[in-house]
Amino acid sequence: MNTNDEDTTKDVDQEILEALHVDIPEQDLVYEESNEDGDALPTKDVVKKLRADLKLTRKEKEEYLTGWQRAKADYVNLQKSEGEKYKELRTHVTTAMIEDLLPVLDSFDMAMGNKEAWEKVDANWRNGIEYIRSQFYRVLEDNNVAPINQTGIKFDPNLHESISTAETSDESKDHTISSVTQSGYKIGEKIIRPARVVVFEYRK
Repeated sequence: MNTNDEDTTKDVDQEILEALHVDIPEQDLVYEESNEDGDALPTKDVVKKLRADLKLTRKEKEEYLTGWQRAKADYVNLQKSEGEKYKELRTHVTTAMIEDLLPVLDSFDMAMGNKEAWEKVDANWRNGIEYIRSQFYRVLEDNNVAPINQTGIKFDPNLHESISTAETSDESKDHTISSVTQSGYKIGEKIIRPARVVVFEYRK
């Protein structure tokens, strides 16, 4: 093999090793290609074979990379889908639980709604009931459930159910919540039950 042939083979070696991301050793690499009879192949045939091998290697590399990227995308989509399903299931279960608890929560509100009568109840008993009620609301908060019971805010048909109106001479209070007769509840943005309210109506 003459000097030019050796240089050509080295260039092909370099290209193959770089394509395979293999560190090139400091010493020269010598490939001995032979035919079926064991005779050395001509340089041009060696180069042709190496180029064909390099082309095949590059093709396989692209196929493996594409397959890996597709598998990764499928896995990410699966995780997202399962996460959404879990979130929906959790919301459904929590909603069902709150709906079962609504009569209990309403009873607390009714018992404590009349402040004058409530203040006359034995202090120890009253404190115990208030503590139990606070525990209920802590559980609701931990499950992303919030009561709808604010007064002084604008009436929102998505959050409120108007049962009556209250006259006001203060125009700034027009269509705001005067009082809440029954608390509503929501989980995130999902309304479990709208609040039943009395709405201010401005009249001159």
